[in-house]
Amino acid sequence: LDSVPGPIQPVLQGAIKGLASAAINGKVDFSVDLQWGEGGYDNVKMLQARAPKQPPIVVHPVTGDPTWFCNVHSHSSKLRKDREEVYGAERFEDGASQINKSDMFFGDDGDISDADLEHMDEVTMKNVQFVKMTEGDVVLLDNYKCMHGRNVFDGTRKHGVAWFEGWEGEEEMKAKYLN
Repeated sequence: LDSVPGPIQPVLQGAIKGLASAAINGKVDFSVDLQWGEGGYDNVKMLQARAPKQPPIVVHPVTGDPTWFCNVHSHSSKLRKDREEVYGAERFEDGASQINKSDMFFGDDGDISDADLEHMDEVTMKNVQFVKMTEGDVVLLDNYKCMHGRNVFDGTRKHGVAWFEGWEGEEEMKAKYLN
């Protein structure tokens, strides 16, 4: 957009935002707010997709336990850059990760200080359990009980996500943990 003449930029930005909003919101089950931003991960004008504001602590839907449910460890551009200095940059051959340049903000869109990000990362990393995987391995995780991520690796990432609504024995488990 920066190479487009100034008077045309707002019109083009509006059209791009409208098309992107329709495409994204038609694919996800929550509302995504799109905002134009300056600078960011690689200092270019970007259309940022903002997920709805969420509390960092939620109640597990089955056990009722309070659960830290925050992706700051993997979505902060500062922490991602810090890890790249140690482990090297991730190599994305396909998929949305090629263009995913996420970042984290407070609920009022204010910046999270580097010191706060580093503290959250320190606490997170103290609790990391690394799992060495080989081709063909599958991992199933409860998103509400287990933060997860990946380190740099060779090859192509095959990523599948499934949300389950109910399972055999669910009512018994809820009765055990929720009453």
